[in-house]
Amino acid sequence: MHTGSDFLYLSDPMLESLNIRPCEVADAIEVALMAKAEGRLHTSPKSAILPGEGRYMMSTLAVGDDGFVVVKQVSVCPDNPSRGLAAINGAIMALDAQTGLLRAVVGANWITAVRTAALSAVAARRLADPKARCLAFVGTGVQAHSHLAAFADLFPLERVQVYGRGQANIDKLCQSARAMGLEAVACNQPQEALQGADLVVTSITLDFSIKPFLDAGWLQPNAFAAITDACIPWYPESMPAFGSLIVDDRIQEAESAQPMVAPERIAGDLTELVAGRVADRQPGKPAAFAFRGLALGDYAATVLAVKRAEAQGLGSKIAP
Repeated sequence: MHTGSDFLYLSDPMLESLNIRPCEVADAIEVALMAKAEGRLHTSPKSAILPGEGRYMMSTLAVGDDGFVVVKQVSVCPDNPSRGLAAINGAIMALDAQTGLLRAVVGANWITAVRTAALSAVAARRLADPKARCLAFVGTGVQAHSHLAAFADLFPLERVQVYGRGQANIDKLCQSARAMGLEAVACNQPQEALQGADLVVTSITLDFSIKPFLDAGWLQPNAFAAITDACIPWYPESMPAFGSLIVDDRIQEAESAQPMVAPERIAGDLTELVAGRVADRQPGKPAAFAFRGLALGDYAATVLAVKRAEAQGLGSKIAP
């Protein structure tokens, strides 16, 4: 229990220096999912506001029986790169669940990147081909890089196929893949990127004015798609091609103003998948995990990082 007025500050570089592996974050998320299934972790649906100019503001809230309350606020500002700033910025508060006192303030960029990829990894452990060798990306930003690290930690990857906007971002992602010893190919068309891929990650800008340009029918039967962009780039009429489609949280999806997919297409959510309440994927059809972001993921990654930093004596102590 935290009863003092001091708190720990952990910047994004400090968090990165903890060297927490993607699989560790995925493991922490699985523990949190089981805690939620057993009623020991409570979350509220993610809230989001789109105030215009492509900006996207969101917040999450979760409280667990391990003594933490975690609150996150993140903003996506697409004009930031032209200002020399990261497109995604925010902060996380970790508070004591018994006293309500502030325990840590944590940078949100690292947490958001790794927890999103770790959520995909949790689903991929159950829905993807464990022998997956070819990974396709549609979108080449932060989430592409975090998913590359996470999936390289899980699968015997050999090849990466990349489609996106902006040659600099495409080149950067390809270079990262080659640094891992993977073959990397830049594709001129989205269909070219998806064809032959065992794993697919889509992470385009969260802009609902973008017209769909991806067809699930292009995927091979054993493919698994991690859809981090609210299904914006996917043709709605092609979604029945997925034999199993999992969302992050049924309640959150039901309360969202703009559904990602038709409710009847949802086979279950991530908690149900990990708890074994969802039937196995349909043979001969690709599977997908479509998600907006989950408070539970922010909670698990933040608690893991704060505990690790406290154990290692890292971070800056702030005292009034």
